[in-house]
Amino acid sequence: MLNISNNVLNKKVDLSVYKSTQRVFHKRHYKYFNGFLMGSAIFFIVVLFLPWTQNVRGKGALTTLKPDQRPQTIQSPIPGRIEKWYVQEGDFVNKGDTILFISDIKNEYFDPKLVERTGDQIQAKEMSVVSYEGKVKALNNQIAALATERTLKLEQAKNKLLQSKLKVKSDSIDYIASKTNLDIAERQFKRTEQLQEEGLKAVTDVEEKRLKLQETQAKLIAQENKLLTSRNDILNATMEINRIQAEYTDKISKAQSDMYTAQSGQYDSRAQVTKLENQYTNYEMRNSMYYIKAPQSGYVNKVLQAGIGETFKEGDKLVGIMPETYDKAVEIYITPLDLPLMHKGEKARIQFDGWPAIVFSGWPNASYGTYSGVIIAIETFISPNGKYRVLLAQDPDDKPWPEQLRVGSGANAIALLEDVPIWYELWRQLNGFPPNYYQPETTINKDKK
Repeated sequence: MLNISNNVLNKKVDLSVYKSTQRVFHKRHYKYFNGFLMGSAIFFIVVLFLPWTQNVRGKGALTTLKPDQRPQTIQSPIPGRIEKWYVQEGDFVNKGDTILFISDIKNEYFDPKLVERTGDQIQAKEMSVVSYEGKVKALNNQIAALATERTLKLEQAKNKLLQSKLKVKSDSIDYIASKTNLDIAERQFKRTEQLQEEGLKAVTDVEEKRLKLQETQAKLIAQENKLLTSRNDILNATMEINRIQAEYTDKISKAQSDMYTAQSGQYDSRAQVTKLENQYTNYEMRNSMYYIKAPQSGYVNKVLQAGIGETFKEGDKLVGIMPETYDKAVEIYITPLDLPLMHKGEKARIQFDGWPAIVFSGWPNASYGTYSGVIIAIETFISPNGKYRVLLAQDPDDKPWPEQLRVGSGANAIALLEDVPIWYELWRQLNGFPPNYYQPETTINKDKK
């Protein structure tokens, strides 16, 4: 009751005589209940001081440790049409096994004897190169013959020039002798004429001397003409030398021009041979691409281009393949707030989908059904989902992961951080604070060094 009046009912009426009152106000119940409350309080206080491992959770999936071990799709480097399948989904293929056969859809590759005809073109061009080589050799021989002939002709002309010079010297001497004879004849004629006037010589003597003088004068003129002719021969011999040099220079230049033309044709033919050989190799490699082969041993997962006669473009995905052997890893995504807490080499607990587990995130040793992992890579650029990707590998010091796991299955990871009291963790969670930012001891030691 509210006890508004001064009359106290429990003092006037004895309530202990009633059974219900005896059951409610019995002092023994107070003792047990108070003991339970006291024990619960002590237990709760003790639990608050128990160690709790801070952690960061992340969801992801099972993947492979190495890029070449992950599921891949096989593409065709050329456009084509599917002609025949040699495998079906779920088959195991070894490296190099043929998966399917395709045909070309470009009209420039329709010829089934394209490689053979290209080889014939190469042989024809190679024969053309040989012909040009023979022509170049013939022209080189012709140039050498012309050079030899020019040398002989020049030697002959030089000899003739030397003879002409020697003849000029000889005629010069004869000319000087004729002039001397003329002087002697003139003096003799004058003396004879003077003696005839004095009466010492007859007229016939004077006429003989006059005749001899005229003969000497004629010889002098003839010798002068002969000297001029010899000098003219020198000029002719010099001109002959120049003519020979000009003539053979023209012939040799023409032969060299023909040789350079032949060499140009030879080099052009070689370039065409090289181009055809390149095409021949490309055609051979393209023919080998008609058979799509397995790049590595594995299982055929899914056929992406089905049917016979279906066409596709270059680079289109044809079939998916999963490698036979691979090293398991788990990729998880964490928020940017938790990224500074991740470090390589730290351990984490992983729960795989389909494997029952009892997880105590703060007490990893008490968890059941979880497996240990080690952080081996942390992505430095944010993913499209707004989180950062972290890669975990199997811990070699702990029990191995289940063999039945398949790539792509889901996984939940718990990255273990510092050990703190439970009361601190509750206070942090209630206030929405992030876990403690810290650096591993190995990183701190490196920074100090």
